[in-house]
Amino acid sequence: MADSATNSAPIDQEPTFIEVGEGAARRRIAVRARAGSGPGLFWLGGFNSDMRGTKALALDAWAAEHGRTCIRFDYSGHGESGGAFIDGTIGCWLEESVAVFEQFCRGPQVVIGSSMGGWLALLLARAIAEREATQANLAGLVLIAPAPDFTEQLMWNSFSDEVREEIRTKGVWMRPSEYGDGAPYPITRALIEEGRNHLLLGSAIDVGCPVRILQGAQDPDVPWQHAFALAHRLPAEDVVLTMIQDGDHRLSRPQDIARIIAAVAEMG
Repeated sequence: MADSATNSAPIDQEPTFIEVGEGAARRRIAVRARAGSGPGLFWLGGFNSDMRGTKALALDAWAAEHGRTCIRFDYSGHGESGGAFIDGTIGCWLEESVAVFEQFCRGPQVVIGSSMGGWLALLLARAIAEREATQANLAGLVLIAPAPDFTEQLMWNSFSDEVREEIRTKGVWMRPSEYGDGAPYPITRALIEEGRNHLLLGSAIDVGCPVRILQGAQDPDVPWQHAFALAHRLPAEDVVLTMIQDGDHRLSRPQDIARIIAAVAEMG
């Protein structure tokens, strides 16, 4: 579920930091907010990735070129934010997503979610619908290899009995990675168990805005069937699933970036 490796291109903005959570759970979140007009862009990255990845930087550059607002941030335990990755859960990262959205976004927003960020985008849409006083609303969702329910469907259900037992007894399993520097990363019992509070694919998902899904048919992490299952749970009107036959999980090639930007531009 990890995203593309961190890009070392220079960043023209220094991050702003906000505090999210209370007491011992309080964490420092790094945010980069580009001022501009709407609809704004709101980026939600993948599991174990950060806001300096290829897709995030490409969207920020497009926003700068077109005078659009663009908000990017790092989840706790990721990138420039505080906290430890091993302490993260879907609920924790959702809380941060909602906090950044409410603090930095005004007016209509196109939320772009990659991999785990696609799950968080759907959960964010639900959270926004439940809040009456928010100053921002959704113009649309652009979901890139979205991975709703991945902790259960793509991790726990596919793990061997040995891996499950290690997670149950030790509380953590170090999963090998093909992304970034290749270092193994922790899958915790807390991540799996807390993730069950946020499962979406068992019932209809009403997001209240247009949805564009881009999925690679050669994705080894999020199978294309997962994107189809999600599409079937969304309202029939204004949901478009684009299958990229030779696309992988990253979808960070120039032609993939062009498709993502076209989907964002279509939202207004």
